[in-house]
Amino acid sequence: MPQPYQTQREDLTLSCDPARLDLEAIAGLLAHSYWAPHRTRAQITRTLQHSLAFGVYTADNRQVGFARVVSDYTTFAWLCDVIVHEDFRGQGIGKWLMASILSHPDLHGLKRILLATRDAHGLYSQFGFTPLNEPDRWMERFHPEA
Repeated sequence: MPQPYQTQREDLTLSCDPARLDLEAIAGLLAHSYWAPHRTRAQITRTLQHSLAFGVYTADNRQVGFARVVSDYTTFAWLCDVIVHEDFRGQGIGKWLMASILSHPDLHGLKRILLATRDAHGLYSQFGFTPLNEPDRWMERFHPEA
């Protein structure tokens, strides 16, 4: 079971407390993403049940950032759904979110953390992410309609 985790930055709080997650805010963020604009609230709820979720909150408890990690907490993790509300972009929140995720004690020592991105390679490369070392070893089963 993941450890409780929270950190502060100026007037923002980053927390892994599932009770703080705002389903409506998360649905709104993902509705404006290129990868999950049609994900239903039921699907989001289910993903949250099976993920270590990170929320970024303003002083008045408005959720303005989100990311989640799917992991066995021993060897592997998949980082996904990393997003910051458009009104809060350009303030370093994405970098703070990434640094916080990688600092989470339950994610230390993993052999591999994967992610997929269309347009944020520059952000993730700052945190040691690179293209797949041996892409010919990787396969996927993809269902675009799911």
